[in-house]
Amino acid sequence: MTDKQAPVPDRYSAFYWENAAQGRLTVQACEECGHVQFPPNAVCETCQSQSLTAKPVSGRGTLYAMTVVRQAFHPAWNDSLPYVIAQVQLDDAPGIRLQTNIVEADIADLKAGDPLEAVYEQRGDITLPQFRPVQKNGT
Repeated sequence: MTDKQAPVPDRYSAFYWENAAQGRLTVQACEECGHVQFPPNAVCETCQSQSLTAKPVSGRGTLYAMTVVRQAFHPAWNDSLPYVIAQVQLDDAPGIRLQTNIVEADIADLKAGDPLEAVYEQRGDITLPQFRPVQKNGT
């Protein structure tokens, strides 16, 4: 079986992957104007400043949109079918939507607006933030 590929950090995204490895979700914040952005970039999307820093976020969000993948695009994904690719609107970073997977969920029960929380999957040397429905009452 072929392994699933993992993202390759670059100089702009390295902070994101380093924090994910510690179980922390972060976005990029401008030290000049306060704008938050994702994905990471070389400059602030608002003021073009290069003074950018990692800003921790809670890892809580809302399911904005999703699609269910039922046919693998690569043999490494055959054992994961079906799976969900989604956009998650972060609760404490308005305007930021992460593209991610939804895990630990009954696909038939998922709908836009569902509350989600970050969980982390180790894939080779990279830790991938993904999301699952918010766990209620310790379940």
